[in-house]
Amino acid sequence: MLKIIIPTPPNMKVERILGIDPGFGRMGYGIIEKVAGNEWSAITYGCVATSPKETFVERLKTIHKEVTLLIKKYQPTRMAVEELFFFKNVTTAIDVAQARGVIILAAVENKLPVDEFTPLEVKQAMTGYGRAVKGQMQKIVALALGFKEKIKSDDAADALAIALTAGQHLWLSNLSKKI
Repeated sequence: MLKIIIPTPPNMKVERILGIDPGFGRMGYGIIEKVAGNEWSAITYGCVATSPKETFVERLKTIHKEVTLLIKKYQPTRMAVEELFFFKNVTTAIDVAQARGVIILAAVENKLPVDEFTPLEVKQAMTGYGRAVKGQMQKIVALALGFKEKIKSDDAADALAIALTAGQHLWLSNLSKKI
């Protein structure tokens, strides 16, 4: 595969994207930073888990607090969040939608632009195939970021994939402005 590397000028602000795979029980996160052109490196990734022993409102508060801490610590320049696309269980969809709300609120409170992508858009951007399975996504994300092995947590891999999709979208958008 041909890789075109366009260096980032020294006076240009470094792009850092916080990708979020929303959930109220487990929320995946991944932070990437632009190396050059459309090349990115992982800064950190992982999951925030909330306790089922807490009330739902307490869980939302925990998610908001943890996202705010990630923003303060890593200073991303934008956030990318997965959109809700399809859920078999309506109650779960409503709960995840509320978790998305507090995640987006944390971005707005910290003046971060927010990009939203459906799972289909993320899979299409990462693999060229909108129906890619979890294992494929984990492998391609690891490959794109130069990891030796696939990422074990699907939530973290999904969050990194969401961040990479935002990075690709941003790069293409900036490239089209130059044409």
